[in-house]
Amino acid sequence: MTLFIFDNTFEGLLTSVFEAYSRRTFPDALLAEGEPLPLFYDEAFTVVSDEEKAGRVWRGLQKKLSASALSCLTQCWLAEEPETASLLFRYIRKAIDASRSIETNFADPDVLEFSRMWKRVDWERIRMLQFVRFQKAADGTYFAAVEPEKNVLPLITGHFKDRFADQCWLIYDIKRAYGYYYDLKEVRNVVFGEDSREGHLVTGILDESLMDKDEKLFQQLWKTYFKAICIKERLNPRKHRQDMPVRYWKYLTEKQT
Repeated sequence: MTLFIFDNTFEGLLTSVFEAYSRRTFPDALLAEGEPLPLFYDEAFTVVSDEEKAGRVWRGLQKKLSASALSCLTQCWLAEEPETASLLFRYIRKAIDASRSIETNFADPDVLEFSRMWKRVDWERIRMLQFVRFQKAADGTYFAAVEPEKNVLPLITGHFKDRFADQCWLIYDIKRAYGYYYDLKEVRNVVFGEDSREGHLVTGILDESLMDKDEKLFQQLWKTYFKAICIKERLNPRKHRQDMPVRYWKYLTEKQT
């Protein structure tokens, strides 16, 4: 058994593909640094991410896959599922080796699973667009905490930049401890140090001392509106949980007591 160990980045994945073709040795397993090694294996090769090598693979894929498929490839990387890296490695290899496009060859199990993985990521992206709730801070910044199942934050910032172009905002992923801040000009990636990660960066709820003076009132108005439009005779808890899964309730204003 041959193992490739990489740094668990997309650039590292593409570099792994380059090294496999260069060495003419394709791994039986692709592991991220720090993952436990299997009990028995023949060789373990550590891949060093290389921008030039990754770029060559990407340019090769551009000749084999449509722009849409390439976009799906980068989005699937955000799935963060146990088999993500291995599946994408196999998909890329098949795309390179095939004489014709593999994009619609759903008889191939890897192509089919690639399509399903993309749908899972895209569905999480759509849910985030629906369930982000901002809280206005005293300095005028709008803060929203999220905890998505997939790492979809990079996929939704463009929407909020266009939708709230006249407002400073911060969307923060509690689970992954990073976020994006919009300063009215550009969206920037932000990461806070361990000492800064307390209060609202852990709970996702602004302390009243940090809120805008009218934020509490607006939250109460939103809760009142949410209850007012609810027709008790038509309550369907099962359908409600299907449309608005419980895992999102933690950061929804209307679900706070």
